Amino acid sequence: MPDHRAVSRVCPFCEATCGVRIEAEGDKIVSVRGDRDDPFSRGFICPKAYGLKEIYEDPERLRRPLKRTPSGWREIGWEEAYREVRERLLEIRKKHGNNAIGMYSGNPVVHDMSFLYMTALGRALASRSVFNASAIDTLPKEIQTGLMFGGPFPATVPVPDIDRTSYLLVIGANPAVSHGSLMTMPDAPGRLKRVIARGGRIVVIDPRRTETAKLATEHHFIRPGADAALLLAMINTLFSEDLIKLGAAQGMVDGIDKVESIARGFAPEAVAEYCGVSAADIRRIAREFAGAESAACYGRLGTCVQEFGTLASWGVDLLNILTGNLDRPGGVMFPRAAAPVTAIAGAHPFEFGRWRSRVSGQPEVAGMIPSSTMAEEILTPGDGQVRAMILLMTNPLRSAANSGELEAAFSSLDFLVAIDFYLNETTRHADLILPTPSPAEQPNYEFGLYHLSVRNVSKWSAVAVPPPSDQPPAWEVMLQIAAGMMGLGEHQVREVDDVIFAQMAQSAVKKNTQWKGLTAEEVVTSLAGAAGPERIFDMLIRLGPYGDGFGRDPSGLTLAKVKAAPHGIDLGPLEPRLSEIINTRSGKIELAPAAMLDDVPRLSARVGQPGTADQMLLIGRRNLRTSNSFMHNLPSLVKGRNRCTLQISPTDAARLRIADGAAARVTSRAGSVVVPVEVTDDLMPGVASLPHGWGHNLEDTRLSVARAHAGANANAVTDNHAYDVASGTAVLFGTPVTIEPA
Repeated sequence: MPDHRAVSRVCPFCEATCGVRIEAEGDKIVSVRGDRDDPFSRGFICPKAYGLKEIYEDPERLRRPLKRTPSGWREIGWEEAYREVRERLLEIRKKHGNNAIGMYSGNPVVHDMSFLYMTALGRALASRSVFNASAIDTLPKEIQTGLMFGGPFPATVPVPDIDRTSYLLVIGANPAVSHGSLMTMPDAPGRLKRVIARGGRIVVIDPRRTETAKLATEHHFIRPGADAALLLAMINTLFSEDLIKLGAAQGMVDGIDKVESIARGFAPEAVAEYCGVSAADIRRIAREFAGAESAACYGRLGTCVQEFGTLASWGVDLLNILTGNLDRPGGVMFPRAAAPVTAIAGAHPFEFGRWRSRVSGQPEVAGMIPSSTMAEEILTPGDGQVRAMILLMTNPLRSAANSGELEAAFSSLDFLVAIDFYLNETTRHADLILPTPSPAEQPNYEFGLYHLSVRNVSKWSAVAVPPPSDQPPAWEVMLQIAAGMMGLGEHQVREVDDVIFAQMAQSAVKKNTQWKGLTAEEVVTSLAGAAGPERIFDMLIRLGPYGDGFGRDPSGLTLAKVKAAPHGIDLGPLEPRLSEIINTRSGKIELAPAAMLDDVPRLSARVGQPGTADQMLLIGRRNLRTSNSFMHNLPSLVKGRNRCTLQISPTDAARLRIADGAAARVTSRAGSVVVPVEVTDDLMPGVASLPHGWGHNLEDTRLSVARAHAGANANAVTDNHAYDVASGTAVLFGTPVTIEPA
């Protein structure tokens, strides 16, 4: 069989990092299967993995740059595209200033090595209008862990040691479907079942009886947005019943008296009605958690994208710390990444809010302002108004709050360039679309996710099918735009890359504390001949905790050694390392940061405000097959029953006089949608659930499969003006809505 080959790599479609084995012949992908020899996933995959083949073969995926013209879209060459991007952006910068150019990236960038070049592009723009996509996902957790433990994110995020825990408390998360967002773990259903099989317990607290709840030993409904109050009530129980034990954190915490003082105001009896969980259950679960042999509390999207996202995230880690479950096997621990972000970013105290957004004053985090401010920053006149945008692999008109206002904003821009391989609901507003190869055509290393893994691992993803010779990878496209903004547009991309790498090497050597005598010149010379992200990863791995230190430890890892283990390298279970992690200004774990303390009165006031009888609260819902909107154009991932339904309880269906399968209109301050109803006992009365990312009913896109499964756009009703105050994150879970028969 000519040119038949098997390639091992990681599936890039969620955070699980499952190993896949791709069989290919020439430029054809024959099959995609789970890699049984992968030491982390051991052959497990979910349906999304097959998308590697379908996205590669999709005839609607763009292969050449598209330019908008008065007569429609026209394919152009790359040099023409780069020249136009450079000229238009420089013209807008000259006329309106640096902040007139905005940038926003989407989830697929996390699974692409171009991630390493976003900082270079951001510096080239020198704009404060870089929007943080974490504000529809992880921003409250980023702020909370940064303030408590230090930076940089994600190196200081404690991860449940699920393979050894005896008690897992899951709040606002559905790892059986998400595969453990901020808790990277293949075969999440298997790992969850094994907790119970070895005699442990899993308790799920969620407004919906999720797939995880159906595997668990216990489930409790909770009112959306009440997680912080519930967690503080559990902490109240720990203090009132003398259950505090700090374990590894003993002598390393600051502010415990302030936490105790705040917790006094959240007695279980005082919050039970607001939460929808009885005081007796709150106290019992707190006692069980504190008394377990080992325990881990895990909260995710439901605890982040809500009215009190930062406080809820804070409560999760307070519970882990105050019961002695931080930095212990079976508790929550800090992974040791082979290519650590600290090698280039350093370990440093976390800062945020160094400036605020121009219109509503939302805080800066990591040099970016929340994505919830995009529409107002584009639509509001004045100095610094955003007039041009660079989009990196994202479809915010379907993924971000209040898509109606975003629609008006993006259609008003003077210039929009999108790095994307689809003409979708957002990129249809672009002046230029610059397509990059599909995931199977590019190598990859899951840089961010290996900082969040439940086991220390390292794996290189090899190219399965070669990309066309005239289609550059995303990192080159980013570098070309950055070069143009730095006045280096006439230079070869390799020359610009060399300059950027030399700067990175200089910074990495300054931050290096492990390898004595290392110089930037030695790093650059040792990696001469290499280029792009592979050169950066080789440096990071060699500088990392398992690395060879550029020959100082010949047995250590290099990128070549990682590549030589195509199925991946198991680097062992998580290990205690708290003293290495903490880098706050005080040198201690800050239990009571001001950002949290200042927001507690708002939570206290909300506990005393019951909702109205006719008001429903809307939450999202994760789908195993399609975690991003682009997957809706892949036939195998959208076939079968309609997954974009409005789930409500039988109690609410009867009250609203809406039958199962009938259409309902959902209305909020931001807008309304019509969607078919699914009546189910899985929903708490007063709560409705609608998955986000759908709404593919527009004719001027090139998404025929998605259009045939259009669904309803949940973000037509989410409200970008409803914030988690501490972080500026838009409230995506807990949106007040009215529901009526359509």
